[in-house]
Amino acid sequence: MVLSLDAVSILYSIAEKAAPGRFPSYSPAHVLKALEIISSGSDVGRQQMAGGLGIGEGVARTLVRRLKGEGLITISRGGMELSERGRELLETLHDQIYGVELSPTGLTVGVCDYAVLVVGAAGQVSGGVEQRDFALLAGAKGATTLLRRGGRFTLPGLEVEPSPALAYELVEKLKPSDGDVVIIGTADVMLYAGIGSKSAALELLRKCS
Repeated sequence: MVLSLDAVSILYSIAEKAAPGRFPSYSPAHVLKALEIISSGSDVGRQQMAGGLGIGEGVARTLVRRLKGEGLITISRGGMELSERGRELLETLHDQIYGVELSPTGLTVGVCDYAVLVVGAAGQVSGGVEQRDFALLAGAKGATTLLRRGGRFTLPGLEVEPSPALAYELVEKLKPSDGDVVIIGTADVMLYAGIGSKSAALELLRKCS
């Protein structure tokens, strides 16, 4: 099984510059989402993946080449599938971070909200500003961080709690435990809300490792 630290490091290495020139036009969160898209069905094509990630085909071609070079996918005439190593890596990551689309929360500034659970990371969060900044850099309009302690959610450093409806939805969809963190990325398009929250979650997970 791929270790958690190794799994996160692999995502970041795929998003790094492989040779002199420009950095790839995708982030570790795009790499994670690419693996999720490929895992969602058999024989996923490059165009389908590019559309799901909001990137051009040239960028997708580079990403596919890097995924194949890491041994995470196999490619046939029908499309792409996760290799055994790719499935192990995605399973390892989903044991630590897991995301879902939310109903409109009324807590954020965007139209679309996407929540990511980060297991056992509450001790690494200070005021939530760092998570918001990473989400902004990834193209989201912002991010709200919630800590799960004593069976309830609170904003870091405050005694403010989310609405009962939001708290119920988070519990039902994410099954959090005490010590977990939920990062809600927000944007006017769900793709960017998800990429923003996953970017913040991956940075937090890397900090925990």
